[in-house]
Amino acid sequence: MKLAKVLGTVVSTHKEQSLTGTKFLLVQMLDPAGNDLPEYEVAADCVGAGLTEVVLVSLGSAARQISNKDRYPVDAMVVAIVDTVALGNDLTYSKRDAS
Repeated sequence: MKLAKVLGTVVSTHKEQSLTGTKFLLVQMLDPAGNDLPEYEVAADCVGAGLTEVVLVSLGSAARQISNKDRYPVDAMVVAIVDTVALGNDLTYSKRDAS
């Protein structure tokens, strides 16, 4: 899994039938200290994440495990909304402080 920040949504009116009802988010990957990385991903969202929230993104075949569908055509899934990140003894991110 990787840390990421939600930048926006991706809307598609026509998509593979198994993706009907799936919300897609545009996320920017973060390093452990919370700094932006130059990597972006479109990820399906199963937790209801919102704009600017820090999230955990599951990548690859693990992303399909969450949906309980063997043939779910995604390789990135938002699986958690992050409350805090600590690097050693230092708190590098707190959702409470980000508000």
